[in-house]
Amino acid sequence: MNDSRYDILFEPVRIGPVTTPNRFYAVPHATGHGWNQPKGAIALRAMKAEGGWGTVVTQITEISPDSDMANHPMERIWDDSDIPRHALQVEEVKKYGSLAGIEIAHGGMRARNLTTGYPVIGPSHLPVLRPEIPAQAKAMDKTDIAAFRKAHKAAAMRAKKAGYDILYVYAAHDLSLLNHFLSPSLNKRCDEYGGKFENRLRLLREVLEDTLEIAAGKCAVALRFSVAEPEKPGGLRHDGEGRDVVEALAELPDLWDVNISGWPADSQSARFSEEGYQLPFTDFVKSVTSKPVVGVGRFTSPDLMVSLVKKGRLDLIGAARSSIADPFLPTKIREDRVEDIRECIGCNVCVSMDAYGLPIRCTQNPTISEEYRRGWHPEAPAFSKRRQSHLIVGSGPAGLECAHTLLKAGQKVTVAEARKVPGGRVTREALLPGLSSWARVRDYRLHQLNQSPDAELYLASHLSADDILEFGADTVTLATGAKWRNDGVGSTCFEPRFVSGHDVLSPEDVMDGTLSAEHASRFIMYDDDNFYMASVLTEQLCKLGHQVVYVTPQPMVATWTDFTLDQHRIVERLKELDVEMLVNTQLRDNQEFENLLSGTKTAFTGAKLVLVGARLPLNDLYTQLCKNTQLKSLEQAGDCVTPGTIQSAVLSGHTIARKILAGNPGRDFRREQTID
Repeated sequence: MNDSRYDILFEPVRIGPVTTPNRFYAVPHATGHGWNQPKGAIALRAMKAEGGWGTVVTQITEISPDSDMANHPMERIWDDSDIPRHALQVEEVKKYGSLAGIEIAHGGMRARNLTTGYPVIGPSHLPVLRPEIPAQAKAMDKTDIAAFRKAHKAAAMRAKKAGYDILYVYAAHDLSLLNHFLSPSLNKRCDEYGGKFENRLRLLREVLEDTLEIAAGKCAVALRFSVAEPEKPGGLRHDGEGRDVVEALAELPDLWDVNISGWPADSQSARFSEEGYQLPFTDFVKSVTSKPVVGVGRFTSPDLMVSLVKKGRLDLIGAARSSIADPFLPTKIREDRVEDIRECIGCNVCVSMDAYGLPIRCTQNPTISEEYRRGWHPEAPAFSKRRQSHLIVGSGPAGLECAHTLLKAGQKVTVAEARKVPGGRVTREALLPGLSSWARVRDYRLHQLNQSPDAELYLASHLSADDILEFGADTVTLATGAKWRNDGVGSTCFEPRFVSGHDVLSPEDVMDGTLSAEHASRFIMYDDDNFYMASVLTEQLCKLGHQVVYVTPQPMVATWTDFTLDQHRIVERLKELDVEMLVNTQLRDNQEFENLLSGTKTAFTGAKLVLVGARLPLNDLYTQLCKNTQLKSLEQAGDCVTPGTIQSAVLSGHTIARKILAGNPGRDFRREQTID
């Protein structure tokens, strides 16, 4: 029985000629499977439909070979041979009563065409919008424009034949040819498709009308449009031409899917934005059009969702990352199980996989991208016929996920934690600036354990090998974590350089809270880890009143955060904190820093050195227990196996639990093979 407060979220909404059963709308997002791994993509989206999302839409679907987005595996609907794959997608989504949508798109100046060899096309003769690719776009002539419109119409017709309920016209994220024609910074034309606003809008209007013609009242037509480009100099503004576009086309599409551009602005992490961060830009749209509006903003709170609908800010609650973290979010709200929602933590690990062209991963949902490959279901793990007792040592992300998965399979679980508080690294890191949402990884799993009569959690319980043997559990899983090194070993140096001392610190020394603001000091933050930790520790020290110089041997600050779309924001934050940033600068044995380009050496005398590099697995207990033949089953999970991200620790804990349940799983995944 659902809470009546949320009834409004389960009202059907008319979208042109079709009706979605509720207001939960899984917007298009990349899955990393693409056209060459269709079963993985289909199973992922079908899981959302099963979980209660009333509408589920594919990612960017290329309309033709001159919009080849490789190395990013997108969908394709180039010709009729693609229709069966899409028809299967539609069938699987509609099986659960959801509407199926498709985002028909041409990447324009964001396409690569590296595999097809076609020229990249755009409104003007300009370099492609990928600075690492030495290529330019061809300025489209009238023949090219006519060919593009014809290809878009043909793609829309194929999508209609495949059975899609909603056909998208895509003009968002700076990833669309239509978006590029709108942009005064990219459109330098002097004909009827360039110059003044009405001319730059012309192609979008024509393609929208073309798609409505193809739909012919049988399918709905959605326009996905970025109303603002807040981080692009000279870009669209929600109080300028962005609004003008909506006003000019207000009643043409059956649905407005609105957001901000580019992708780093649209998919901001929780470190730098709050839930609903796009609303100030998109709120105006409802006042301009009578058509339903869907928007996004990393929504996880049902109460906020209700408020948005009641206040007329949105008609449909859009989600990409929230639907990844919990495909069953709508069902849990409907069944009055709000506390069981796995809330997105906004870490953007899902986003990072796009840089490699790989299926997405999620810190909160370890089953994502494994729906087909391993047959994993986020709410129904495999049940074991035999009920056993399981001891898990360590209550960090790996230990808690392992315990949670075993409990859902009807097992009896005991978790022993050496510290006085549960959560491991998550608990400590969630106290750092901007990372409070990461505590959701701990809190969700602790709640599940606390609700189960088959779970016991013992804090301040440091177990020895003898203690574990005496406990007598059927299986033992060690999730004892890792510790940061402070000897100089990191991604660019594999040999120790330092002996621990009061002037050489590890990240734990900063996180433990012993560096007070009473005596301001100067710190050198040496980042040889390249992810978020060094920058967030720098921010922490600055807030305590200390002076910090950030140093890295890499050519850019916090290199890997470029993949989580945080890197430029980290730089801006450090600028705000007056942090000196030295890149391409290597730490030498004598504690001098050498610029790798110029050879200039600098010594920071009197400064404390924080080394953010590699970590050491805490696996001594495992080594001791491996020598004992009394144990029936001994496993390791998480950072004590291989230190990595919180996401990888959660996935490790989940995988070990399923291995235990399966007994002898053998090869636990299947591959997709494509043969023409």
